Amino acid sequence: MLERDKSGKAYHHETKHSYLSVQIDPNYVDASTQPVAFKVYPKFYRRVQLNLNNPVHSFIWLTSAVTFEKVYKGMPDKLRVNPSAGALYPTEVYVQIRGMSGIVDGIYHLEVENNCLTLIYELIDDGLESYIIPGKSIKGCIFLISCVYYRSSWKYQDRSLRYCFLDSGHHLGAVAASAYLHSKDIQLVFDFDKLALNQVLGFENKEFITAAVISGEVQGREVRRLRLKVPFVCGTDYFEANQFIEDGYQVTAVQRNKIQPLAQPQFNFDKDKFHQTVWNRRSIRRFRKQWISQEDYLYILQQLEQPIPTENFENIEIFSVVHRVEAMSPGLYKGTHLLKYGNFSEKTGYLCVNQAIARDCAVTFFFVSDYINYQTAMQLAGFLGQKIYLVSNYLNIDCSGIGAYYDDETQEFLETTKDVLYGMAIGK
Repeated sequence: MLERDKSGKAYHHETKHSYLSVQIDPNYVDASTQPVAFKVYPKFYRRVQLNLNNPVHSFIWLTSAVTFEKVYKGMPDKLRVNPSAGALYPTEVYVQIRGMSGIVDGIYHLEVENNCLTLIYELIDDGLESYIIPGKSIKGCIFLISCVYYRSSWKYQDRSLRYCFLDSGHHLGAVAASAYLHSKDIQLVFDFDKLALNQVLGFENKEFITAAVISGEVQGREVRRLRLKVPFVCGTDYFEANQFIEDGYQVTAVQRNKIQPLAQPQFNFDKDKFHQTVWNRRSIRRFRKQWISQEDYLYILQQLEQPIPTENFENIEIFSVVHRVEAMSPGLYKGTHLLKYGNFSEKTGYLCVNQAIARDCAVTFFFVSDYINYQTAMQLAGFLGQKIYLVSNYLNIDCSGIGAYYDDETQEFLETTKDVLYGMAIGK
């Protein structure tokens, strides 16, 4: 049994990859045993079919929509607006709706596969606000992101603690993209009573809340906690517990957050083109070693500097290993500052567990942080990763997240003492 006083850093360090660990445990899985990737409540629950001509419905739908279906090794694969490690999609979305015309006040589960909202709890004088922003009421939407962790741990075992948090961050990025397209301001919230919410939403140990998003008018009115507990429904067809992940979540769910003033980003994308980008976003599996322009690369960096709309934060530093950017020397950069000159494409390919995408791309990004709250830091890394995906694809540059790398050797290459949280590759 793991000690319960471990820090987030301890959990991060215990999921490190090394050259030796990958050779000893290559972790092959039987695809036929993959748990289901969609949570569905029983058929007798009331449902609202999403009508994309309704702006509220459209906003909610685009946070999680299935955008492409393919068959992979005989199994149907439904790709979504939010990328996911191994396309395993452990994240689920719940949304509380209050004071919106034509929709019953309640907490709904977004049934992604069937494009509908399932009413799991009808509100009276109670609601999610008392857990997330006590003393306030939201006229509009409160989104909750959760992780059905076994969908990921089935394949990635203990390291899926990282992937669940990164996937949650990507999903938050998908919510932010839909909010931008629907001209809505949002606020991401990481610091709230997640453990109490897990209990009242009937998740047992099989699902856990990672973040909330507020979108609506904040009103000064006390809302009491939920009157009743929501009946338990499992998000997979079968389940195997992982004590390491459950303990890691519990510890990191109560770590304190750093606080910053809330600021909204100011983007200026062509909305029709950006909507197509959200819809067509894909993770690339192979680059053709083509160059990208310096102008595009600097534009991507510029968008990364836009504020993240949250009062809870961890400082994420972004290193760039530039391989193929016109008019730029190859090497390791921090922002536009060259730290180390050289062609490091073979080195980054090796560091990213010999993945060709890290070698053949135009730029490999690495996110590092000396965080206090591990769960928040990883989600912010995923959120920034989603931004890189969308801005790159908007510029017709391909992108892929990289969650597997040799942790200590990557840290040594970057010459940092901070933990490496995530990698991203962009190029053509």
